[in-house]
Parts: sequence; structure tokens; C-alpha cells
Amino acid sequence: MTLPTPSLRPSRKISVFLFAAAFASIALAVTAPVPPAQAQEMQWEDYAPRSTLVVEEHEVTRAKFPFVDAHAHQWGIAEMSGEEIAAMVADMDAMNMAVMVNLSGGSGEELQAKIAATDMHAPGRFVHYANIDFETLDDPDFGEKAAAQLEEDVRQGAKGLKIYKSLGMYIFYEDGTRLKTDDPKLDPIWQKAGELGIPVLIHTADPAPFWEPQDRFNERWFELKERPRRKRDPVPSWETLMTEHWDLIARHSNTIFLSAHLGWLGNDLGRLGSLLDKMPNMYTELGAVIGELGRQPHTAKAFLTKYQDRVLMGKDSWEPSEYYVYFRIFETADEYFPYYRKRHAFWSMYGMDLPDDVLRKIYYENALRIIPGLDPALFPDS
Repeated sequence: MTLPTPSLRPSRKISVFLFAAAFASIALAVTAPVPPAQAQEMQWEDYAPRSTLVVEEHEVTRAKFPFVDAHAHQWGIAEMSGEEIAAMVADMDAMNMAVMVNLSGGSGEELQAKIAATDMHAPGRFVHYANIDFETLDDPDFGEKAAAQLEEDVRQGAKGLKIYKSLGMYIFYEDGTRLKTDDPKLDPIWQKAGELGIPVLIHTADPAPFWEPQDRFNERWFELKERPRRKRDPVPSWETLMTEHWDLIARHSNTIFLSAHLGWLGNDLGRLGSLLDKMPNMYTELGAVIGELGRQPHTAKAFLTKYQDRVLMGKDSWEPSEYYVYFRIFETADEYFPYYRKRHAFWSMYGMDLPDDVLRKIYYENALRIIPGLDPALFPDS
């Protein structure tokens, strides 16, 4: 008996089922979202979201009052042509900057060349601070000789003294001993500055997180990744360096000191205020730290109001458009707007809407009081 051969053709029901399953698979493959490769590969430091917040915005490209930039650097200004200096002055005029303080004046012939260049092409618009050369530190009479050179530099036109952060961190005696910021060997310099009636703008250390572990808790992690040379060794500590800085200022009460960059205490204005209370000869300025104030507008406004006689406008690096963020933080009540350099402030800014009397103090009145030789005619409200 021959058995019937089973049919290889599927039943109608099975065919319909297989067709439906295949169609569903194709549809799913077509409609399922595929993560973009770019999003998968993006690193945190590349993330730059555009805010969707809808609030009032007030771009400020010109300061409400003429101002003095008390913290600027123009190392090569002596080599600039008259046209180049005129172009810089035009940028200054556009933003209402009356005077730029060039902290990188040098000393001796270098300083004299810079003063001559700006006096020729832009009289009254630039002042220059002298600097100290520590090359002959081991000379037993180094302090007295440096003070004498400072006196000569002031006679030639310097209006102040700028001390770089190398003091305390990178300058050593021949035997390898670190030159401390408050080393008594330097006392003749600070005493001479007081006698001459010039301010000393002194930069000590760096932001404290540069001394902390570079881990996920470090607020300066991105800056240290982008600028790895800014990572500091634990010895000497930030607290050690800044204590030397404050001890120096306290010991020379007859000399005016500007503790640069808010004394690296823009994140702790209460402590900074306590130091200002203890040392009437200590002032400060805002170079490269406005981002600290812009994230705490209520606390910062109270601080600037209380210490309005002790804070000077300062920017540090020369980029005209970046000043606009300063103006906006000072002069508006805007909310949640971007800073200009992510490694300094990955957070957003808020305006303080400072009153005019405080603005005038910060913009120019304090500078007129402590920096000799500024032309009052550049400040009509003075």
C-alpha cells in the first residue's frame, strides 16, 4: 500500500501568519529610532546645550560709565605701530574704557619704551606698572637694590608695581629654598612702594581646586584637562601660599595692595570680606573671576555694595567682546546667560543690577583714588 506523500505547501493560515510576522519585522526595523553615532561618541566637555529659557535679555556692549581696566597685559605694546595702538584705542572707546592699566611694564629701558610708545600715540589712555627682576635674588642687598630700581621706574613714569604668581611658587634661592611671598628680604620693596604712593597689584597662587585631586568632584576638572600644566603639587599648599600673601599685606599697612583675582576667594566672599575688614590697605579686583560673581548674584551684590570702596574693575586678557559679559552682570538683572570661557565657568550667569553709585566706584572712582596720575578729565562724573 502506498502512503500519500505529505504536501510541502504550508496551509493558508500558516502563510498568512508568516507574512504578517515578516511585515511586522520590516516595519519595526524601519520605524525604530537609531541612536545617532555622534551622540553616542560625544564627551561631556563637548556638551553645549542651547537654553530654551524665555526671559528678558539685555546685551550690553558699552559700559554705563567710563571705566579703568586695572588688570590688563600688553607685553608687546612698545613694538606696536601707531595704527595698531589707535585701533586698540578705538576698541576701548567703543566699550567706554577710559584707561587701560598695563601690568606687564617690565623695568628700566623696557618700561621706558612702553611708556614712550603710548604717550606718543595715545597720551593718558594707558598707564604702566613696573615689575621686579628676581635674577639676582641671592645678592645680600637684593631688596634694597630692587627698591632703588622701583624708585627709578616710578620716576620714569610707572604708576604701580605688579607682582606675578612666580613669587611664592617658582622663584628659588641658589640652594633650592623657595622664596616665600612674605620673605623679609623683600621688605624694602614694599616699603618703597608705600613711600612712593603707588599700589602693588600682587597675584599669588591659583584657584584652590588646582591643588585638589583631579576627580569627578573637582569643580575645575575641565580646566585642568584643557590646561594640564595648571595642576599644582600639594606642597606648598594653596592655604600656605595665600597665608604668606595675607601676612605680607598685613605687615605693610602703609602700602596699598590689590589682591589679584578677588584673592581667589570669589567662591567665599564671606572670607574675603573678613580679610578686607582686617586689612584696610587691601583692595581687590575682578580679573578673570567675574564668573564667580555671576553665579551668586544676591551674595555678590551684597558684597560689592558693602565693599564698594575696595574693588576695582579688571579683565586680564584682551578680547573686547568678553567685556560685554562684565557689563551685563554689573548693569542688568538678566537671568541664566552664558559666560565666555567654559573652562572658567561651565555654569550660567545672572545679573546683579548694581546701583549707579556702586558702578562708579568699581568702574573708575576707586582707581582714581589709589592709582596716581590718571586724568580726571576722562571721567566727566568725577
